[in-house]
Amino acid sequence: MQNLQAASILSALMLSAACGGGGTDVSDTVTSGTNERPSENISTDNSFQTSADTSTSAVTQDVECSYTYDVYNDSASVDMQSWARWTCDGTERTLTANGIPDHPVGTFPNSGNPNSISTQSVSAAYTLNPEKTSTSTTLGGPRGVTGYILNGVKIDAGTAGTCSDNGTSCAMAPPMQGNWSIEALGQTSFNFGDDANHAHVQPTGAYHYHGIPEGFVSKLDKGVAMTHIGWAADGFPIYARYGYSDAMDTNSEVVTIQSSYQLKTTPEPNRADVSMYPMGTFTQDYEFIEGSGHLDACNGRTGVTPEFPQGIYHYFATDMFPFLQRCVNGAL
Repeated sequence: MQNLQAASILSALMLSAACGGGGTDVSDTVTSGTNERPSENISTDNSFQTSADTSTSAVTQDVECSYTYDVYNDSASVDMQSWARWTCDGTERTLTANGIPDHPVGTFPNSGNPNSISTQSVSAAYTLNPEKTSTSTTLGGPRGVTGYILNGVKIDAGTAGTCSDNGTSCAMAPPMQGNWSIEALGQTSFNFGDDANHAHVQPTGAYHYHGIPEGFVSKLDKGVAMTHIGWAADGFPIYARYGYSDAMDTNSEVVTIQSSYQLKTTPEPNRADVSMYPMGTFTQDYEFIEGSGHLDACNGRTGVTPEFPQGIYHYFATDMFPFLQRCVNGAL
């Protein structure tokens, strides 16, 4: 069942990316423009242990309900104020932000990304009582924002880049050239102009993450420890890179969490020859193999965390595909 679900997820995320992924999309909750800001200032383990999803709901009311900051980002490609505010009202967690990162960024525009960073009107509301379901919903691109990092910058792991069968025609932005979805990370055939934070800029000026937001993680400065970095659209938390080797034991070793996606051993039919585009260039090059890593098909698992010592379903940003979750297992 898990593998069938993963196949469905991959199919859906490829459609989402092809219809307008990281290069072009603008979510309903993010629009270009300037909005007022509030006054507040402010080791790899190869033995994979996963946990049974015994609980289906959680309460997140007491975690990061007053995360607020307002700082000036003097990076040459930003040079403007960055602010974000999270609040809770008993039923919902609400984010308002201007979408400007709060850490150093790369040079934009650049040869692989012609866009400049600009302020966004970010507004999102997520449940404080997330409920895990038996089905997954693929998000990203036109399907909606998968989640936000605490600094108010959105997660959008896919791209709008596509290639035709046999790689005879490719483009890194619409219109579609075919059904082969190009990955932003993990390949060297196409340059999407992403910076050291695994991020770049959409035509709307929206800076967004395709992978672990390294600058933000460094800013939190927690070292090799479970690090809460954001919230998914279904209300469950997102962590970066590290987790417990035993998902249900806070005293177990902290390890580098690995996804359960692997490169296929044989390319799909009609794919461009690997001598032209090595495996890993396209989303279709990966397959979910249950038990090969720590996580499920949405890059999540149930377990204990520093913020939720009784356990909760949560997602991970990982060093390998899918890098950031592209689907959610919670009710929307």
